[in-house]
Amino acid sequence: VQLQASGGGLVQAGGSLRLSCAASGCTFSSYNMGWFRQGPGQEHEFVAAISWGGHRTYYEDSVKGRFTISRDNAKNTVYLQMNSLKREDTAVYYCAADGYRGSVHFLEREYDYWGQGTQVTVSS
Repeated sequence: VQLQASGGGLVQAGGSLRLSCAASGCTFSSYNMGWFRQGPGQEHEFVAAISWGGHRTYYEDSVKGRFTISRDNAKNTVYLQMNSLKREDTAVYYCAADGYRGSVHFLEREYDYWGQGTQVTVSS
C-alpha cells in the first residue's frame, strides 16, 4: 500500500487548503482512513478520520467546524478540506490507512500504512 499526500503549502491565517491523499496498491474502499499532524516539537496528533464507506467521520475538537474529511473511493483518494486556518494548525500532515473495517481508530499505532507527509504553514 502506498499513500501519496499533497496539497500543503503556505497560507495566511483565515485561509483555506485542501489536502489530498492518493492510495495505490490496495483495495482502497476496504480501509478506514485518517489524517494526523505533527507540529514543531510536538507528537503526532489525530486530526480526522473517515470510515471505509465514507458514512462516519470523526474530528479532533480543535478542528471541528473548520476541517472536513471526505473520500472518493472511485479515485482512491481521501481529502482534508481545511478552512479558517489558524497559526496553530501549522504542522506536517500525514494520511494513514487502517485495514480494520470495524470501529474507526484515533491512535496512530492502530493505522497500518502512512503517507510521506505534506507541510502546512499558516502565517499571521
